[in-house]
Amino acid sequence: MLRTIDLRGRALTAAELLEAVPRAAAARDEALATAAAIVADVAERGETALREQAERFDGVSGHAVRVPGEHLAEAVATLDPAVRSALEEAIRRVRQASAAQVPAPVTTELGAGARVTQRWQPVRRVGVYVPGGKAAYPSSVVMNVVPAQVAGVDEVALASPPQREFGGRVHPVILAAAHLLGVTEVYAMGGAGAIGAFTSGVASLDLEPVDCVTGPGNNFVASAKRAVAGRVGTDSEAGATEILVVADATADADLVAADLVSQAEHDEQASAVLVTDSPELAAAVADAVAERARRTRHSARVQAALGGPQSAIVLVDDADAAVAFSNAYAPEHLELHVAEPRPERFVHAGAIFVGPYTPVSLGDYLAGSNHVLPTGGQARYAAGLSAATFLRPQQVIEYDRDGLSVVSDAIVALAEAEALPAHGEAVTARFPGPGGTDTREG
Repeated sequence: MLRTIDLRGRALTAAELLEAVPRAAAARDEALATAAAIVADVAERGETALREQAERFDGVSGHAVRVPGEHLAEAVATLDPAVRSALEEAIRRVRQASAAQVPAPVTTELGAGARVTQRWQPVRRVGVYVPGGKAAYPSSVVMNVVPAQVAGVDEVALASPPQREFGGRVHPVILAAAHLLGVTEVYAMGGAGAIGAFTSGVASLDLEPVDCVTGPGNNFVASAKRAVAGRVGTDSEAGATEILVVADATADADLVAADLVSQAEHDEQASAVLVTDSPELAAAVADAVAERARRTRHSARVQAALGGPQSAIVLVDDADAAVAFSNAYAPEHLELHVAEPRPERFVHAGAIFVGPYTPVSLGDYLAGSNHVLPTGGQARYAAGLSAATFLRPQQVIEYDRDGLSVVSDAIVALAEAEALPAHGEAVTARFPGPGGTDTREG
């Protein structure tokens, strides 16, 4: 089921490692073109486009796109107490971990009368997307909303696909999670259309444009974020899920298989990759994966994901080669099942899960970390969702007369070097008199 990529005995360059990484590139290219068209359609036709998309993609029509408040209250009233308790614990843990992500203001005194303050300002309005196609993700409500609230965002709007099973309503567990967090502005709209609606606004729904869009989804959602970049802020493109497991001969093959299958059940486009220097472990994992895939609830979906070009077992010579491959792949989720993990060597990963008792599913729900993470190799330069996603660094500069005087000659020199003399004159104008000396009394 899982194909094998054998890199043993080869000294690969950085470019060759990137070429060896298993990706479903064709699916991503197709998603970008489709998502851009959907976003443009919503910008042009608003609610009409959203309703047509709901009928086409979700099999739903005639539903309330803007969710009435009573739907949220009903969802909480009927919520399984065990699920409510789990959500409340997840909220507590994510809120506690997110609080550590808010930087304190810092003032730097550069000299007498020369001060620069670094502060962090929250965006005013955020649109968070919660997937709802093949599964319901109340955990994604927590992962998006809590960091925004911790950052100090004033307005949070939430979108999730309408569900045919629930008469066009958003999945009730998602609604309940939103209600528990105090989110009252909720929309039954899905996929790239929801990203487009958040970006352009929809007047007939009283949906105002947002400043930032966040949330995971499939490749179409991730591509829609790329399509709207520059018009609104976005988090990283958290598309179809990825897990890369680095394991050696000491790993438990069945646990590795369980974790690969756990992420493959998300979507047919999910990526599941094992990197190992142990052919014996590779064979054992392949057998265990096949058995688990055969008997799991979403067997067809899992087998499609594991059999796709984006999933593989990669054989390498040693631990150094495994590190190099992992850093080239830059996975969303990285698990280390090795005798000496050394996570500091794995510099490119959305989140790193160390040891046999730290599965990715822990991070999906109750680790306290955030599960909205960069995919498609973006972990080389992008971070996962956090309170910082909703904050903008802003500098406040305060110089008095003496502080400016100290650097005035240097400013004039640089302005002349750049052939921008008016820049220097804006400084010397503050010190009138021969040679720029202030002759004013006092």
